[in-house]
Amino acid sequence: MPRMVFIEPKSPNLHIFSQFVLPRLGTFILGTLMRQRGWDVEVVVEQARPIDFRRLSDADLVGISTITSTAPRAYAIADRFRQLGIPVIMGGPHVTFLADEALEHADYVIRGEGERALMAFIDVWEQGADFSGVPNLSYRQGGETIHLPLMPYVENLDELPFPDFSLAPGSIPRLARRRFIPVQTSRGCPYNCSFCSVTGMFGRRYRFRSTENILSELRRYDHHSNFIFFYDDHFTANPRRAKELLRAMIAERFKFRWSTQVRVDIARDPELVQLMKKAGCHTLFIGLESVNPESLKAMKKQQTVDEIDYAIRLLRRNRIHIHGMFVYGFDQDDRETVRETIRFARKVPLTSTQFMILTPLPGSEFYRKIAEENRILFHDWSLFDAHHAVFKPKSFTLADLQWAQIRSHAKFYSIPQSIKKVFQGRWLDCSVAVYARRLNRFWKRQNRLFLKVLDLLRPQRTAEITVNYREPVRLDDTMLPPAS
Repeated sequence: MPRMVFIEPKSPNLHIFSQFVLPRLGTFILGTLMRQRGWDVEVVVEQARPIDFRRLSDADLVGISTITSTAPRAYAIADRFRQLGIPVIMGGPHVTFLADEALEHADYVIRGEGERALMAFIDVWEQGADFSGVPNLSYRQGGETIHLPLMPYVENLDELPFPDFSLAPGSIPRLARRRFIPVQTSRGCPYNCSFCSVTGMFGRRYRFRSTENILSELRRYDHHSNFIFFYDDHFTANPRRAKELLRAMIAERFKFRWSTQVRVDIARDPELVQLMKKAGCHTLFIGLESVNPESLKAMKKQQTVDEIDYAIRLLRRNRIHIHGMFVYGFDQDDRETVRETIRFARKVPLTSTQFMILTPLPGSEFYRKIAEENRILFHDWSLFDAHHAVFKPKSFTLADLQWAQIRSHAKFYSIPQSIKKVFQGRWLDCSVAVYARRLNRFWKRQNRLFLKVLDLLRPQRTAEITVNYREPVRLDDTMLPPAS
């Protein structure tokens, strides 16, 4: 029986969810498809357990999925497997947009959505035939790099199997005896924010699974000890469809609670908010992005500060928790923007917040703009995680932008703020604050060298330069097979 191993590389740096990592679904769906066609399949989520290269050295094919920040780690893993003589195929957002780079480390790259493209690839692989007809595929042949055309997106998402998490035992995290399970009900996003690469990967057309198909999957997890995280980039992009699903979930009387991502325009439909709460919604993750109207306009967010304020208050009145996310670094941002953002975040009743640094991700409009202007100062992809300043901002020094993020977390999660929340009876907010303060301290400790480099790059210390700061990617030698 042929054997395929799928690998999700670990994140290289600390981030807000470092102690609580949900696996991405792509490798599990692909692994499930491969198992259905008779292959022996294993998925390794490296954040959950290390890669045992010796044990996996009998694989016939290795698939590695990567986002931008995990690309260096993914390349190091790919290099090791290729040294063992095992062909490597890569996929995911980063290599979709930088396939030529990935082919320095992989034998094949599948760009865009991978399900049908991988099945077409395996059809050819099993027959030992020519790859020239495989859609979405990039590879090298006779010194030439070949990028085959992309096929249309999967229209009927019901065709895709439910992900089989037994392919990677221990990959589903637990907290306080509760399992946190990822589920995706849709793909694509009708919006086109300048800093986001989602539409480049999955398109602007909103595609969703049927209500009955989603319910069939959710019934597998109907237990009070489970917590569902809907991975949709915008769960309520189609309000009519969202209401249909929510009413069906209410009728099923599911015992689990759940979270997802939405935009502030959800507040335009109070009935939708009420249905979400009744269906078991616990927390919403919302990209608030900025309280600077000019920044919101520049990023094409299509929301106002008043709408942000109203949405937060409406959701909290409906007893739904909010994790709000802000981004610093747009050309319209300055020190006053940072001060206004902190004041706003502390004034409104957010459960938790995340201050991130604008990051030029390949595939986004912002990346193309910054690259053309030669403003990318660091070229280590592992730093492209929204927690490191990697490009030259317009109204900050690089160090000032980085410290704006660090100090914003310190002020939002300060001890006085926590005491205030204690008196308000916001116990969850307080527990998150304790965790966030510790994480902020650990991040600074882990990134002392990086912060020192930023300090050295202040204009009064050096002329403008481009830096190739790079921490070496290390593999655990105890897990490597003997050298051949």
